[in-house]
Amino acid sequence: MADTANGTAFVAFERVQKSYDGETLVVKDLNLSMPKGEFLTMLGPSGSGKTTCLMMLAGFETATHGEIKLDGKPINNIPPHKRGIGMVFQNYALFPHMTVAENLAFPLEVRGMGKSERESKIKRALDMVQMGDFAGRRPAQLSGGQQQRIALARALVFEPELVLMDEPLGALDKQLRETLQFEITHLAHRLGITVVYVTHDQTEALTMSDRVAVFDDGRIQQLAPPDQLYEAPENSFVAQFIGENNTLEGVVEEIRGDHCVVKLDSGDIIDAKPVNVSEVGERTKVSIRPERVEYNPERLQQGAHTLKAEVLEFIYMGDIFRTRLRVAGNDDFVIKTRNAPDQVRLAPGDQIEIGWLPEDCRALDA
Repeated sequence: MADTANGTAFVAFERVQKSYDGETLVVKDLNLSMPKGEFLTMLGPSGSGKTTCLMMLAGFETATHGEIKLDGKPINNIPPHKRGIGMVFQNYALFPHMTVAENLAFPLEVRGMGKSERESKIKRALDMVQMGDFAGRRPAQLSGGQQQRIALARALVFEPELVLMDEPLGALDKQLRETLQFEITHLAHRLGITVVYVTHDQTEALTMSDRVAVFDDGRIQQLAPPDQLYEAPENSFVAQFIGENNTLEGVVEEIRGDHCVVKLDSGDIIDAKPVNVSEVGERTKVSIRPERVEYNPERLQQGAHTLKAEVLEFIYMGDIFRTRLRVAGNDDFVIKTRNAPDQVRLAPGDQIEIGWLPEDCRALDA
């Protein structure tokens, strides 16, 4: 993480709080710093505070407490149009009565730029989003995906160092969303711009970001690169919110360094890695990803605890098999296996034994 103390943070939230009614805090004591050129996503459920943070950074909302800095300078009292920040919204926010070129000219005119310079910048921005032939059209003559590309070009046309995006792909169909996810990420890295991106779509956050800040209840629950967030969640909320996850509840029986034994409510004993549990007798939710569960005994460590499981449902998904099991009283325990030539297809009613490496199973807060 960038350190504000040595001046390397390009965007910094310092002890920021926000309340709309003077009582309830929608953002609680937020500290966050970003280096230049980073693509950071704020991810979380509705009402978690992520969009409010984006709006405070843009200047459309004011912080109730704390300071927001851009390139080392406090911006709390600077109006939005003077912050030099590009914005892209879900609803595109294009001017319907203007052509594409006029939409892109607008932020340049506001900044007092001359006609010839405006034209070369507009051409460059449209070429960046592969929309060079559409300058004379109006927004109503464009598809949703084309309008979103124009909205992106308008945010980039004045070459801002920071671009904020609020659910920009939310209204698009799946295939187009995925195409634009890669395009936006490549564009951001190629131009070296800093991006703060807001979404509630976890796949989007994992595929696009350098780091993801997971929000819940006005706080950042975890801030980490995508692989760390998925493979090493720090609490139960993050484990449940990011990706598919199996949860079993029980009590910590013993802790030895980075290994603990948990007695499940069903009476079964399993191995896990203690993450935010610290003492014997503590309640815990253990978290294990579907693809980390083994039912091939040869792939388990000697002496690993295993659990009996009954196959309830087998779902063929093309590249993977998704199998739902009854495990330790839980009927929604899922395992995922690759569709390999030698892969066994389990069938409902099969009785199997499952297990995992202790480091893949995390003992989290109950």
